[in-house]
Amino acid sequence: MVEHAAVNRRVAGSSPARGAKLWILACGCYPDAVGMQVSRLCRDGAKALDLMVQGFLIMGHFVYILHSDSSDRYYIGSSEDPERRLSFHNSIEKGFTSRYRPWRIVYQCEFENKEMALHAERKAKKWKSRKMLERLIAGEITL
Repeated sequence: MVEHAAVNRRVAGSSPARGAKLWILACGCYPDAVGMQVSRLCRDGAKALDLMVQGFLIMGHFVYILHSDSSDRYYIGSSEDPERRLSFHNSIEKGFTSRYRPWRIVYQCEFENKEMALHAERKAKKWKSRKMLERLIAGEITL
């Protein structure tokens, strides 16, 4: 279940009441190790909220490639926080990546927004070529 920000809804743009709980969730649909809660703010009201929102909106999106040394396989993904996703793949995930742990990041590239990152991720996945991925990792080609 996703928690939404608890804000003072009486006036648009108003500061949350002192002591109110405000949860800012990551744009991605992946939980962190604690669950879906990412940050708790509001001790300083609007100032903390403004700082978080500014940082949150300008955050880039990454395409990353993981490698499993145990099975010599690659996995391509995208996220706002590849390190957090790596810990998720190595501990919580129950899909493809759970069978080939441990994973390590061998490549990551930042994009201005999620759409550009998803486009690059689809491009790399369409290659379906280990040789192309290894050339990308070596820096011989770009996304």
